[in-house]
Amino acid sequence: MAKPELNNDLAFTSINYRLLLIGLAVVLLGFLLMTGGGNGDPNAFDEAEIFSARRITVAPIVVLAGYLFVVYAILKKGKVDQ
Repeated sequence: MAKPELNNDLAFTSINYRLLLIGLAVVLLGFLLMTGGGNGDPNAFDEAEIFSARRITVAPIVVLAGYLFVVYAILKKGKVDQ
């Protein structure tokens, strides 16, 4: 009886891992853009700092782009050698 051939190929290639790390770095950058705006005085409210365009618009778009890039990195197929 012949032994079946085992396919020991990994699901991800080195390109997938690089793309995944780039996507995670973009997500981290987006969350870093959302930080800040705190005030040491509880009686003061700085509306311009908390509701800035960077925190409300730019950062969520960067995070979403990073997540989409991570999904692309996971779904990308490597070249098949025949």
